[in-house]
Amino acid sequence: MKVIITGSTGMVGEGVLLECLDNPAVTSVLSISRRPTGRQHPKLTELLVPDFRDLGAVEAQLTGYDACFYCAGISSVGMSEADYTVVTYDTPMALAETLLRLNPKLVLTHISGAHTDGTEQGKLMWARVKGRAENALLRMPFKGVYNFRISLTKPTAGQTRVKGGYLLVRVLYPLLALFFPGMALRDVGRAMINCVRYGAPKGVLEVPDIRALAAR
Repeated sequence: MKVIITGSTGMVGEGVLLECLDNPAVTSVLSISRRPTGRQHPKLTELLVPDFRDLGAVEAQLTGYDACFYCAGISSVGMSEADYTVVTYDTPMALAETLLRLNPKLVLTHISGAHTDGTEQGKLMWARVKGRAENALLRMPFKGVYNFRISLTKPTAGQTRVKGGYLLVRVLYPLLALFFPGMALRDVGRAMINCVRYGAPKGVLEVPDIRALAAR
């Protein structure tokens, strides 16, 4: 399969990218990001795009793909709802609308988060905005749309985009996993690939669902 990955210069996206580069089911990867990944691999092509909401100049490079693994995102800490909405709702929707027009049989997987508010009515700003994005993507007529509500994630060997508290998570993961549902980022990538290969029973996938997909 040919896949597009966004956010491959972030921790989650880098883990998914590494799995795609190693997985024999994936024949080529297009990384779309604002910055280079710093990696070279026979499967990997990079497309630097300053703003996913303005793709007109690069549309010709976005055709012929089987899947998009949307891993781009940002913390809501210190952000207004309006600014967070631009990053978390407007940006993935703009890319999805373009990809749907160019690749109507594409499968889209979207990194969301545990405790996302699918009602869009809750008190937590980030959860409402993510819920709005999940719901809007699910209404789009792709071959498949799957929202990954990941929780605690373990960086994988070879990752370089691990900073701050996640360096500590890497060390303490076995202990933290006793109290919080989590998984290795390689498993997130494997589950995304299996969504394309086999589908999934529902559009919103919690940690146990993602683990089960990774194990197929």
